[in-house]
Amino acid sequence: MSVSFDLSGRVALVTGASRGIGEAIAQGLAQHGAEVIVSSRKQEACEAVAADIVAAGGKARAIACHIGEMQALEALFERIQADHRRVDVLVNNAATNPYYGHILDTDMGAFQKTVDVNIRGYFYASVFAGRMMRANGGGSIINVASVNAVRPGPLQGIYSITKGAVLNMTRSFAKECGPHGIRCNAILPGLIRTRFAGALIADEKQLAHYLGTNPLGRVGEPQDLAGAAVFLASAASAYVTGELLVVDGGFLT
Repeated sequence: MSVSFDLSGRVALVTGASRGIGEAIAQGLAQHGAEVIVSSRKQEACEAVAADIVAAGGKARAIACHIGEMQALEALFERIQADHRRVDVLVNNAATNPYYGHILDTDMGAFQKTVDVNIRGYFYASVFAGRMMRANGGGSIINVASVNAVRPGPLQGIYSITKGAVLNMTRSFAKECGPHGIRCNAILPGLIRTRFAGALIADEKQLAHYLGTNPLGRVGEPQDLAGAAVFLASAASAYVTGELLVVDGGFLT
């Protein structure tokens, strides 16, 4: 029996897909045959990624959505239901980290924004996609968490807390949705060279600490996450659910 990473005929929604990790994952899923819905806050940026995928021979469309806004999230899934009537793969990748500083100085605005996107957004995207998956016989939910969920990052308190919540969310969905053929797993990236991680990479002290405790001795690239996502989306991981796949160059080792 051969191992299949083929995603032909599958519809995959990737949030936060206009750049960085989300863009790399969207491209990876498309390269393996999925029709990818590229979603992020700005339509123009989503269209640019979708156009690149189509130019490379893949299938993609762009639908803008701010997952921190419930009305926008509901509208996204209503449109997907009307146009596709299915979602086979959901990659919850859109996240925010508006505050970088001491935990005692976290203001309410930054706290609420981080919770709304990183917890509520992931949860309800999973609920809406999960209902569609249940109606169609199953699917795969992939949550992009962080190594901060296991080892809180300095000056990243509320972000680390929300990513810790994503791990229990992943296992809760896996446990309750497994009987419906829905698998749910998480990817825990280490430090990846993206605009999102710009503050950390620019912090020479934090960067030196990370590289000094990383066996591979480098910052990760967005493409380093694509293979993990393809694995978890495809039949190659058919007996994998509730798992937390760390992709960090050995940082947590």
